[in-house]
Amino acid sequence: MTGRPQTPLLDTVKYPSDIREFSREQLVQLAGEVREDTIHTVSRTGGHLGAGLGVVELTVAIHHVFNTPDDRLIWDVGHQCYPHKILTGRRDEMHTIRKGGGLSGFTKRKESPYDPFGAAHSSTSISAGLGMAVARDLQDGDNHVICVIGDGAMSAGMAYEAMNNAGAMNSKLIVILNDNDMSIARPVGAMSAYLSRLWSGGVYQGFRHFAKNVAHKLPRPIEEFGRRAEEYTRGMTLGGGTMFEELGFYYVGPIDGHNFDHLIPVLKNARDGDFGPILVHCRTEKGKGYEHAEKSPDKYHGVSGFDVVTGAQQKPVPNAPSYTSIFAKALIQEAEHDEAIVAITAAMPDGTGLDKFGEAFPDRTFDVGIAEQHAVTFGAGLATEGMKPFVTIYSTFLQRGYDQIVHDVAIQQLPVRFALDRAGLVGADGPTHAGSFDLAYLCCLPGFVVMAAADEAELMHMVATAASINDRPSAVRYPRGEGVGVDLPDRGVPLEIGKGRIVREGNSVAILSLGTRLAEALKAAEDLAQQGLSVTVADARFAKPFDEDLIRDLAKSHKIFITVEEGSGGGFGAHVLEFMAKERLLENGLKVRTLTLPDRFIDQNSPSAMYDEAGLNAPGIVETVREMLDISEAVGARPKRA
Repeated sequence: MTGRPQTPLLDTVKYPSDIREFSREQLVQLAGEVREDTIHTVSRTGGHLGAGLGVVELTVAIHHVFNTPDDRLIWDVGHQCYPHKILTGRRDEMHTIRKGGGLSGFTKRKESPYDPFGAAHSSTSISAGLGMAVARDLQDGDNHVICVIGDGAMSAGMAYEAMNNAGAMNSKLIVILNDNDMSIARPVGAMSAYLSRLWSGGVYQGFRHFAKNVAHKLPRPIEEFGRRAEEYTRGMTLGGGTMFEELGFYYVGPIDGHNFDHLIPVLKNARDGDFGPILVHCRTEKGKGYEHAEKSPDKYHGVSGFDVVTGAQQKPVPNAPSYTSIFAKALIQEAEHDEAIVAITAAMPDGTGLDKFGEAFPDRTFDVGIAEQHAVTFGAGLATEGMKPFVTIYSTFLQRGYDQIVHDVAIQQLPVRFALDRAGLVGADGPTHAGSFDLAYLCCLPGFVVMAAADEAELMHMVATAASINDRPSAVRYPRGEGVGVDLPDRGVPLEIGKGRIVREGNSVAILSLGTRLAEALKAAEDLAQQGLSVTVADARFAKPFDEDLIRDLAKSHKIFITVEEGSGGGFGAHVLEFMAKERLLENGLKVRTLTLPDRFIDQNSPSAMYDEAGLNAPGIVETVREMLDISEAVGARPKRA
């Protein structure tokens, strides 16, 4: 690491209003200093780096040209917002980003008036921006709405739904396509920049409107020929904006997103022009200005702390392999024995471990882009033809494909296997990325098999189990981070569906754990044993169908019965409680509690601190038992959870 860089011009900037009168030379200097400050900050805090470095000039240009926050600026996805935060009054807090009590790693409405819309999932900006633009028009406002959407986010259907709607309206909406990877089109140098400035300017616009008015008075074949000629000319010259024009947007670009001589005139023309919706296509380079990030944009997308000079990231040596890597290993083993197994990811091959599966089976690996709805139904189609699809998506992102899970998979009872990475609380990414709701939204679906791994060996067995289920859909959930460190089998063995296991026997308190809270339940049992309480700990394994015989036995032989899960209310515990009520297991003095995540969103922190806050670590379990037995006076009271 190195000391903080010298930033004399940035030091004079608190808010965007401070840069509105800057000269072109000052803007260039400011961009350089913002870039250095971003690198310095992320080298210490970790977080998203490459995306932010790619939009430094664009961020500076937007805040220079537009009157934010009155003009609404929406970043899609929010991980490119670090330079934006630096320029909008939060520079002194950047050392807290993604930490407990600190700044969010994404845009957040509660954090700043410069964040008019929270964005952590992708492809939402145009929909939200159109809503803001229409609200402005209905209230006779005159502010601007600017949406910056990454090229990857343009692969999601929601973006096109929004553009189709916006194109059919006359509300002025400025969409900036930040094209840094897909190479939708290539800039053609100075001529492209010149024509973009020309065609977004008032002179061309005036001529265009005049020509349209004249064309309407001509015979229809001539009018249609003129319209197509203009579209063809602009599409050929500028790199292909015809698609956006067909959706009803006026297209300008592509322009160099790192060149203020290109950016400023076009943004001013977009601001001042008489447009409905307009799309400005900017080409940028992810990781721009930091050599290591330019060479390896994938590795420097999200980083831990790193040495600025060498680029070496400071990753701790893991005590055990990650759940993600164990999933990949298990799926590869199953695929080696079964040619019908295929894997699907929605733009997250590295994050889900499917990059490794893809190396082993490139023809059986499918990255569909940021298109979770399509991923689910694509898997359903594969399943109808006898393939065994594993749709591997973060729990929080699978929420976006829920309608497809219900209608295209569950109702048809198709054997699509869902692998839900990042289940439970995820730490620094905060509530937007937490896998809090999958137990609730899957366990209510008829016919689903839902599993939760307690450790990495169990995960291997559950992957094998999912591969063996051919008559209904199934899901296995597992958390982010490293495993417990248990011995691993050579290969997973299918489990008996719907059967749990006893891992510690007692006779007074029964703790039925689902997922990786099992280790905390065992710690709680040890603590309670030292206080003279005999505790049974069971691993449910299956949230659906759960082990009814096990629950009956535990309920009839214990005074206290607790379920523990890494999910919201309405999930595993709720279904167990409903079963116990129907079985009349609650009518003989049995005391029951369901421990879940609280009914609120938990802000970013370390996972352990977040689970402490939720009361789902060992001390929280112990405290619950003590409250239920009403023995706090006898053994020394601990403070109750808030």
